[in-house]
Amino acid sequence: MSRSVALAALVLFASPAFAQTTPPQEGAITCASPVSSDDTERTLKQRYGKEAAVQELSGAEGETYEGVVLFPNANDRRLEVAIAEDKSKRVSGVTLRDGAKMSKWNVNGISIGSSLADVQKANGKPFMVAGFEWDYGGFVTDWKGGTLGHPMQGGCTVTIRFDRKSAAPKSLLGDRVNVASDNATLVKWAPVVAEIGVNFPASK
Repeated sequence: MSRSVALAALVLFASPAFAQTTPPQEGAITCASPVSSDDTERTLKQRYGKEAAVQELSGAEGETYEGVVLFPNANDRRLEVAIAEDKSKRVSGVTLRDGAKMSKWNVNGISIGSSLADVQKANGKPFMVAGFEWDYGGFVTDWKGGTLGHPMQGGCTVTIRFDRKSAAPKSLLGDRVNVASDNATLVKWAPVVAEIGVNFPASK
């Protein structure tokens, strides 16, 4: 092979059309993409470059933790990546939050802003939701044997939280409330998906 032909081939395979390592910037979140359980802070920085920033993230009950944010300057693509606190330092989960009115990411077709009906359709049946306006308010507590309660291919699980930018009816408030997704009061109040988590199996 001549030098000119070899150089042309090198340019061709280095071009964006042939690049196989360009990470996705939108679409479905799975157990393998855009982040996998084998990833670490280092591999995310290598793959995403300036689009991977280490930041302090908000947890439950006022706690914070250090994680990696992918696409930190684009709310509709932002992903929060938690890192395990063990010696492996591998990714333990990915979270979508309602920093934007919509997200370019989805999990099983569900995204930020999806309705109760959307999630119930994806699950295949009604599910249970925790009462609102406390630290764990609005989280799905029981998928009732539906599709979303089963591990995804690769073993990761899904958590979903609902909310709405208005006060919930009194019957839906508090940590002792657990209400079905087809409850008439909940349906009328119409909360939407405000947070989605994809949680990787614990490292062995």
